[in-house]
Amino acid sequence: MKKRCDWCTQDPLYIAYHDHEWGQPVHDDQTLFEMLILEGAQAGLSWITVLKKRENYRALFHHFNIEKVAAMNDAELEAALLNPGIIRNRLKVFAARKNAIAAIQLIQEQGSLGHYFWGWVDHQPIINTWKSLEQVPASTELSKAISKDLKKRGFSFVGETIIYAFMQAVGIVDDHLVDCFLRTKTHDEAKDLQ
Repeated sequence: MKKRCDWCTQDPLYIAYHDHEWGQPVHDDQTLFEMLILEGAQAGLSWITVLKKRENYRALFHHFNIEKVAAMNDAELEAALLNPGIIRNRLKVFAARKNAIAAIQLIQEQGSLGHYFWGWVDHQPIINTWKSLEQVPASTELSKAISKDLKKRGFSFVGETIIYAFMQAVGIVDDHLVDCFLRTKTHDEAKDLQ
């Protein structure tokens, strides 16, 4: 049986997410935007709760097309709050539009969300060597810096803990535990295997 990170339960949805998405480098703007919104929606809840509602979020937010989300009007967002298929938190739902508007501005300045986020790590993932979940931080100085910058740019639900979870999700940080079958080997570890 494959060894996975300790947080991955036996839920098939969680296993599929862990094995095929979490920690895989993402550069596509639409997917980065999706993960930013979903990580914000997760604040205070479990990630499995969000995963189970993900398809509803995709339907509601135009598959996370940034321009379409930015153009959503108040009536559409109010109607979304009646949808039991999502987390019906007014601030989180309205933050999707606010973040889409801020993302468009950021893309105009930086060229892409991918260029912006990956620029913080010189376009190379940070590969950590955690042996247990207890070692994995909830936030780092880097996630604090990105959070602060995003807030300055008008984003919401981008606190340092949310941003660290986002960084893990999109592979900016590889936090697969060392005994997980998906963990990327560091340069030194790869040399030791030769």
